[in-house]
Amino acid sequence: MDDRLFRNAMGKFATGVTVITTKVDEHIHGMTANAFMSVSLNPRLVAISISEKAKMLEKINNSKRFVVNILSNEQKNLSMHFAGQLIEGVSVEFETIDDIPVIKNALANIICNVKSAYVEGDHTVFIGEVTELKLTDGEPLAFFEGKYGKVVKD
Repeated sequence: MDDRLFRNAMGKFATGVTVITTKVDEHIHGMTANAFMSVSLNPRLVAISISEKAKMLEKINNSKRFVVNILSNEQKNLSMHFAGQLIEGVSVEFETIDDIPVIKNALANIICNVKSAYVEGDHTVFIGEVTELKLTDGEPLAFFEGKYGKVVKD
């Protein structure tokens, strides 16, 4: 199979949209990601997958901490901003929880310490131990077949 066919198949899995944030030397860094999942309830663990080409890989390796900010459907512009699709006039509002930046008004801010990291293929999978959570009401931002969308509830 070719790379395009594989990417198209992976695009058939509808996901939420997250922005991963961290802080290194008092500088805030962020990137859009949909490669996120819950791993365990006891202990509370999540996983994120970061490309070896992403600048965020070095940042998380240095900080040993990250936040998964689950975006609402009103935060598409933030997703595009952190994906490097420059949007003029995007203002990112951060709050601080446990001395790490979180995106204000995200549906969830999941604060993690890196528990382990595994290099697999062209990505590193970080397992994060959840240390803090903040939840906000709202509707999720969805992503399917390379396009943003909304979740329709029955």
